[in-house]
Amino acid sequence: MLPLRRRSRRWISLVSPLLGFVILFQLLRGPQWSLFAQDNTVAHEDDGDFLCPPMPGIDDVLVVLKTGVTEALEKVPVHLRTTFRCIPHYVIFSDFAEKIGGVQVHDVLRSVDDEVKQNVPDFNLYNRLQLYGRTGLLPSDNTQEENGAFGMPNNPGWKLDKWKFLPMIDESLQRKPDAKWFVFMEADTHIEWPNLMAWLARLDPDQPLYLGTETQIADVLFAHGGSGFIISNPAMRLVSEYRRSRVAELDEYTDGHWAGDCVLGKVLADAGVPLTFSWPLLQNSRLGEVEPLTNAFYRQPWCYPIVGFHHLTPLDVEQMWRFDQDWFVKRKHGLLLHSDVFRERIFPEITIGSRTDWDNLSLDEQQEIASVEDCETRCRLDPDCMQYSFTHSEEEDGLPKCLTSNSPRLGIKKPGVQSGWMVQRINATVNAKGVCDEAVWD
Repeated sequence: MLPLRRRSRRWISLVSPLLGFVILFQLLRGPQWSLFAQDNTVAHEDDGDFLCPPMPGIDDVLVVLKTGVTEALEKVPVHLRTTFRCIPHYVIFSDFAEKIGGVQVHDVLRSVDDEVKQNVPDFNLYNRLQLYGRTGLLPSDNTQEENGAFGMPNNPGWKLDKWKFLPMIDESLQRKPDAKWFVFMEADTHIEWPNLMAWLARLDPDQPLYLGTETQIADVLFAHGGSGFIISNPAMRLVSEYRRSRVAELDEYTDGHWAGDCVLGKVLADAGVPLTFSWPLLQNSRLGEVEPLTNAFYRQPWCYPIVGFHHLTPLDVEQMWRFDQDWFVKRKHGLLLHSDVFRERIFPEITIGSRTDWDNLSLDEQQEIASVEDCETRCRLDPDCMQYSFTHSEEEDGLPKCLTSNSPRLGIKKPGVQSGWMVQRINATVNAKGVCDEAVWD
């Protein structure tokens, strides 16, 4: 299941850079950040000069964090001590009621029909939790599996997760019925709160709105759940009313589906609330996967604010929060653009030039390349090439593979892959793009 995109090749103008830029950039760019490495009141450790950035309208928002018992203890605490510290109204929903860090986590499946719980195999994990609590967890409940095109079908927690989306609409309305906006996120989502509030200030909360990263399964367009999505109060009430007379029908539909965010998207559409496409504000990507300079999609992210990232580890979340403290509070910036993230957090990591056991997610395969040196040369001879990666042996055929790309990305750790970047070309492109005169929202 992947967000919709339209692909095309891009052309990059080359500008001769000053060789000393990289050193000067490293010296002047400020704090160093590495990518490697119900109302609730929580007692936090003193962070010295911790302050909340200006966020007009935040009191009219309910933030809804959806998690599950198999991940909650690992992923929720970091939000309580960092990203939620300036959020006055939030609720945490899971498949198991418990307290984490002194904050109540609510069982969002409590209202699901008992017959469904007893007869649908997806609820085997849930029923064990009701009987035995966390002591009822089995090693198989923590099955580690790549999140592929059809999710994680062998993971019990993931199979149960799809049942949370519809019940959490009514549960959220009950907790803050006067909220103008309901912001839904997962435990590995990071939200840039000042950017979010600036975005919502441009919209009419009295209209039925459903905002998210556009994704499609069959003929259903919906907001990708992990990227974060936003629903206005009128839209929430339309969904609640629509579901009220169709609970059994929608339970059957959910049982036959594999993606809860798609189920919710279909119900919203059937209730008369279409999806408002919101990429690249909301991202189904980690920092290293974002391509802010790409022209391959229907929008270039460079001058867009970034509202949400996905697939972040707890360490990633904490590092981004500390970066946000520096950006919004200490340096008093009003918005954080994709270009800012690239300059401040991505490009400094790229300046090393090459990395071992690292995949920079290049896509264009080059034929008859037998070594990483030849792969680098192939990229260097193409004036549009920004980066390359070389895999010493592929599982399918045992042959090496050289990939290049005209759009720079940092990438992710991956054994057996060596990646490199044309640093001077990237620097020249960034300089040519310059500073955005204003944020792009539409």
